[in-house]
Amino acid sequence: MRALVSVSDKTGVVEFCQGLAELGCEIISTGGTAKVLKENGVKTLDISEVTGFPEMLDGRVKTLHPKIHGGLLALRDNPEHAAVCRKHDITFIDIVAVNLYPFEQTVAKPDTALAEAIENIDIGGPSMLRSAAKNYRAVTVLTDPKDYAPVLAELRKNKTVPLEVKEYLAVKVFERTAAYDKAISDYLNKALLHKTPTITQTLRYGENPHQNAVYIGKPYTQLHGKELSFNNIIDIDAAQNIVADFDEPAVAIVKHTNPCGAAIGATPEEAYDKALACDPVSAYGGIVGVNRPVSAELAERVAKLFVEVVVAPDFTPDALAKLREKKNIRLIKTDLTYNGPDVKRTNNGYLVQDRDRMLTAEKDLRLQTKKSPQDLRNLLFAWKICRHVKSNAIVLARDGATIGVGAGQMSRIDALDCAVKKAREHNAEKLPGCLLASDAYFPFRDVVDSAAKIGVREIIQPGGSVRDAESIAACDEHGLAMVFTGRRHFKH
Repeated sequence: MRALVSVSDKTGVVEFCQGLAELGCEIISTGGTAKVLKENGVKTLDISEVTGFPEMLDGRVKTLHPKIHGGLLALRDNPEHAAVCRKHDITFIDIVAVNLYPFEQTVAKPDTALAEAIENIDIGGPSMLRSAAKNYRAVTVLTDPKDYAPVLAELRKNKTVPLEVKEYLAVKVFERTAAYDKAISDYLNKALLHKTPTITQTLRYGENPHQNAVYIGKPYTQLHGKELSFNNIIDIDAAQNIVADFDEPAVAIVKHTNPCGAAIGATPEEAYDKALACDPVSAYGGIVGVNRPVSAELAERVAKLFVEVVVAPDFTPDALAKLREKKNIRLIKTDLTYNGPDVKRTNNGYLVQDRDRMLTAEKDLRLQTKKSPQDLRNLLFAWKICRHVKSNAIVLARDGATIGVGAGQMSRIDALDCAVKKAREHNAEKLPGCLLASDAYFPFRDVVDSAAKIGVREIIQPGGSVRDAESIAACDEHGLAMVFTGRRHFKH
């Protein structure tokens, strides 16, 4: 096993490489990273010993070499690739840990000179990351120090890294390089060309009529209705992201970025009926997201409710004809998926992060209570929906549908109270025996005690509180089942 490690952010890199070395892994490194590893007693092979060339041009050229990229890109099960590698003495590289020059941090400083910014554009790093991620079936690629420990744990336990972990890490790489390239292009546009981004559409107004607004980005495929508003576009994203999480037919009805109802079903029509039943009052004026083409039958149902937008992969001709009877309803055709970075605006700039694409499977759940859950499918449904609800978030669900949603509260018990209030208004008979999902841990046992009173029987939450034991004991006292996911899903 051979690893290539070259990092600007050296957080955790010594411990990671020490762990790799204990597993018999040969470590190749560059410049400052190699120096740090050697100072800490980690046996390290300099990159120049592999390529046969010194690092040159003030470090601008050091990893751009066939002996590096050949070792990353070679298909292990391809005899021709193997023969070429043997002929040219190219050794496969199995693990890559690379993070990039701190371009974003550099240009964030108000006094940064253009020359300094240019020198902080990483070339070799993104090239290695992209090569490794392209060959993700054979190469484990890490660009985030937070992933070191989980990968080491897999290697110690199984001597290998599972394919699903490699897939996740590869997607994370391309999201990171996309965000990195966007930061560079935005900076150079301003510094060299003095360009502002091209406006796709001038909107009537922003969140409120007294605010001017424009849309910049890929045009929406709009099949009918009034022009999209600022708030429409934000809510379309929210609806898309919810239903895109599901393989089965799914519908989400969104208001102010939160689902007031979401459900899965055997058909989109069934899913819509269940989603609407969660909170038919709040659904008025909402955005309907569907992960299947809209049929005439579904269009008939939607047409009975005032909605601002329907967003779906497609619409049948009959569905379009029916919905076009409503003059103003906006019909948006989209493929639902978007894997780019999550960008949020601040007063002084932008925040850019990976999108929260981390889904949880049954194998990830950790039982905490004496009683085991009997409805994991619906627990995981509630957990998926909870990821898309503003924090603090509580979701009550059963039978593949939300029955109450508590969103954006300052305390978790208030979020539960909101969810219960909604459920009692429209689904009181479904409360006994329902399931509860929380986007973050319980700081106190009060949520469990209140949940037991309304008939919750199973709970899914991240865990991680110093008072977890109190919540677990409360579940055992009330005869509830509870599982931990080990991951929180804050949404701001």
